[in-house]
Amino acid sequence: MDTQVGTTASVHNTTFVRPVGFYIRGFYALQHTDYYFVFLSIVYIATLLANFLIMSIIWFADSLHTPKYFAIFSLAVVDVSYSTALIPKSIDAFLFNARFVFYDACLTQMFFVHYFSSMESFALSVLAYDRLIAICFPLRSNTLNSNTKMVLVIIVSWVIPFVVVMVMVALIPRLSFCKSTIINSYFCDHGPVFKNTCSDYSANWFMAAFYIVVLFFLPLAFIMLSYVCIIVALLKIASAEERRKAFKTCTTHLTLVAVFYTPLLVTYIIAWVNVTIDTDTRILNTSLSAAIPPLLNPIIYTLKTEEIMEQIKKYFRNLKINALS
Repeated sequence: MDTQVGTTASVHNTTFVRPVGFYIRGFYALQHTDYYFVFLSIVYIATLLANFLIMSIIWFADSLHTPKYFAIFSLAVVDVSYSTALIPKSIDAFLFNARFVFYDACLTQMFFVHYFSSMESFALSVLAYDRLIAICFPLRSNTLNSNTKMVLVIIVSWVIPFVVVMVMVALIPRLSFCKSTIINSYFCDHGPVFKNTCSDYSANWFMAAFYIVVLFFLPLAFIMLSYVCIIVALLKIASAEERRKAFKTCTTHLTLVAVFYTPLLVTYIIAWVNVTIDTDTRILNTSLSAAIPPLLNPIIYTLKTEEIMEQIKKYFRNLKINALS
């Protein structure tokens, strides 16, 4: 290898090239992208405030220390973590022109973004499990889904994506990057990174497909199957009013599922049928689908869940009483 290559990469046995880092290309031709990342920064701040609010309500209200709200608390933690893994670094890269990312930092961001993205999927599955037990087994729900059992379910839902994503990212360091180190994305995205290699990346391709199927499509299939069981159980209820009340408890969760999975399904279906979309459109779609659900999740749960609204009203009533006394 010549001197120039030696200054920009670590070279082993004259064939293996490990770059010092990667350059995040971001948008190709979209105009006024600075405004877009200012918008994302506002979304990020609102996401933190909304999720910390709902976590605080659940934490301090003893009446909400139930399996359902343990699952909602877990989702809020994932929302904050996912947004924090992705948005601040993107703002730094594109608003402050810090697009070069060192190799190890790139892999770190890759792990956390993909881990918490898949955790969103699993957190929604845990909420589907809670609704399934509550509606299909109402007389045994306290036994089948106690607080302890829900905590175990949540722990498992955190461990499975951790193992899969760890293996997926661990396969990157074996690749040699003797071609471009420019990443056609807005962060250290797994696919755009490994496709830049001059090594055989069949194992990386397999893990990318495995990641999508196991951590996104299987949870979605479980959610859909859960609601088939829920609908069957509801049809057995004689009273239409009782059926309506029971299904009303599911509408919030279904809204979150639609908000999270719709843009993902659109992206993966387009990729599956080999329709080419330009990089700017792909980045807009993926960045919005990553930024908006963590903001909407706590807002939707706050506005559409009577128990949480009651806790907020109770808090303001106490403030009013204290102010008058």
